[in-house]
Amino acid sequence: MAILKPFKGLRPPVELASKVASRPYDVLNSDEARIEAEGNPYTLLHIIKPEIDFPAGTDEHDEAVYRKASENLNLWRNKNWLVRDSAERLYIYAQTMEGRTQYGIVGCASVDDYLNGVIRKHELTRSDKEEDRMKHVRITNANMEPVFFAYPAVKELDAIVEKIVATQSPVYDFVAEDGFGHHFWVVADTSTIEEIVRLFALIPATYVADGHHRTAAAALVGNEKRAKNPNHTGDEEYNYFLAVHFPDNQLKIIDYNRTVKDLNGLTAVELVDKIGEDFEVQKIGSEIFKPDQLHTFSMYLEGEWYQLVTKPGRYNDNDPIGVLDVTILSNLILDKILGIKDLRTDKRVDFVGGIRGLGELKGRVDSGDMKVAFALYPVSMKQLIDIADSGNIMPPKTTWFEPKLRSGLVVHELD
Repeated sequence: MAILKPFKGLRPPVELASKVASRPYDVLNSDEARIEAEGNPYTLLHIIKPEIDFPAGTDEHDEAVYRKASENLNLWRNKNWLVRDSAERLYIYAQTMEGRTQYGIVGCASVDDYLNGVIRKHELTRSDKEEDRMKHVRITNANMEPVFFAYPAVKELDAIVEKIVATQSPVYDFVAEDGFGHHFWVVADTSTIEEIVRLFALIPATYVADGHHRTAAAALVGNEKRAKNPNHTGDEEYNYFLAVHFPDNQLKIIDYNRTVKDLNGLTAVELVDKIGEDFEVQKIGSEIFKPDQLHTFSMYLEGEWYQLVTKPGRYNDNDPIGVLDVTILSNLILDKILGIKDLRTDKRVDFVGGIRGLGELKGRVDSGDMKVAFALYPVSMKQLIDIADSGNIMPPKTTWFEPKLRSGLVVHELD
């Protein structure tokens, strides 16, 4: 059963919250982070992407860069840009996007739950990315950014959250530059905290929606710390890590698309002909075409959009992985025709989150940077949970959640 633990959050004062809050470290490259941080000395980007405080081109994995993260965190504390709550709390973090609001419960998840499978994942992680975040957690001794979890919706928890939102004013309430709203409440009432924790203990499993590498890093560092502590009791803060838990019925997964640098020696006509062996192919024209159902894809090639509908018998409805559109595309086009065998390592393929729109796919192909692009219909939360429950792993870059959590509204310290 799932463990949820209140903690003494390290948080910005109200007047600085919108300035400290930043996008997650992994949705910005170093150059983009420098631009976003320009003119804002408060942004958490100085801690989660500290290479921006070095000359452009500095290796983000340089030991001096990691040390800078720790120095900046101490500076933020000393300047009271981040202040620790006086008692253990839970928090409510809501996000509004395109008129839709989702409400998450912020608390600490358990390292043990990750190790024993109560926290379930649907993606593989890369050891280099794990180690990067582990170094960051070690040197800051904190979970600077929350991970994004889902849980099977519980009516009693919904009712508690609704009551808090209806009867308390949010301590933070702002619209970020991308137009998404962020709203944050502190849950200080002891009886309410105890009831939320009790109800969470009845939930059989929670699910990593976004932040697999941060989750793995937090759990592995916690496990390291317990191994090094001869007086370990299990109650130490390093046994827990920062997460925002959303009910599954409030979440929306959007498409995660692919672009490819070359046609594997084929002409455009030859590519279309080969795709026609496994798909019904229809040329749509120059107007952007977005898939509107499972097993239907759109392709952009040489200034034209195509609809690709998978022919019967090309996938197994009883195979939870094989039936996914990302698998169908990978097996029947990326691998079979374009020779892309491993999505995690092949540099010829790139991934584009649906939040950027299909115009981004068109732009990358029209620029000559890419030769062809494919747009997919998004997977569902039910598919994600079914796969995680079965112990299977989705192919890389299958799910994209929006809006992304803002980092810096609350930090969890490991001591």
